[in-house]
Amino acid sequence: MALPQLVPSSSSTFTYKPYLHHPLPTSTLNPDSSKNLNRLYKTLASPSHTHRLRRTRSLRCSASSFSEKHHTGSPKSDDLVELPLFPLPLVLFPGSILPLQIFEFRYRMMMHTLLQTDLRFGVVYCDMNSGTAEVGCVGEVVKHERLVDDRFFLICKGQERFRVSSIVRNKPYLVAKVNWMEDRPSATDGDNNDLEALAKEVETYMKDVIRLSNRLNGKPETEPQDLRRNLFPTPFSFFVGGTFEGAPREQQALLELEDTAMRLKREKETLRNTLNYLSAASAVKDVFPSSSV
Repeated sequence: MALPQLVPSSSSTFTYKPYLHHPLPTSTLNPDSSKNLNRLYKTLASPSHTHRLRRTRSLRCSASSFSEKHHTGSPKSDDLVELPLFPLPLVLFPGSILPLQIFEFRYRMMMHTLLQTDLRFGVVYCDMNSGTAEVGCVGEVVKHERLVDDRFFLICKGQERFRVSSIVRNKPYLVAKVNWMEDRPSATDGDNNDLEALAKEVETYMKDVIRLSNRLNGKPETEPQDLRRNLFPTPFSFFVGGTFEGAPREQQALLELEDTAMRLKREKETLRNTLNYLSAASAVKDVFPSSSV
């Protein structure tokens, strides 16, 4: 689910720090280019299947470049591990489902290695102007299909966030040492009830944006139900950020925040601005029904 015509927060400031200057890979995200990838995506992106993925993983591996602590418990921020990196023109959030088609040779090499080891790699946002961001998210391969021409169709799920500490090598693909990132206790909202109230406000704005967007697009103006899906505030804030497709810089800013309350507040302001824009567009459409907004 992507929210339309986002109007990013204007009061919040974010300094985008390019970390690596690396050309975009020719391997692309193209879920519509193949019926096989569409089939995999529809299966794994369904809420019921995503819920099952939380309980068990169908793919296992015999060896790992990650410590056992990484698999059995929450990673600590001072853990330093090596991680292959995949720069892409998008932002992956923890818990999000990402379909990928891999056909560039160096990333096919990476996939052959991952399928024999850990099934995890780092997704980092990259564009031609700003280079590659220093904060990314681990993508774990939960489903793959290898074709006869050695291309791969993948379904990945976002796991923990990381910050690049140093580059180990850049050929044939990037490998970096990374530190794990976790949200710190909020300096302004120490009470969990405050976070819950903030998350409910964000959910309400999301529902209003979806409802009004459906109206503008001539779709049934039904009320979206239970966007939270029993998620705690932190994973819910990542879910919300994942819906801001088409605004990768804003998504990167949200990914880099280490304060759940600050992330939810920024998302709330973005959704409020978007709702104001859609309300104005709806008013214009009511006055001039034939106009295209």
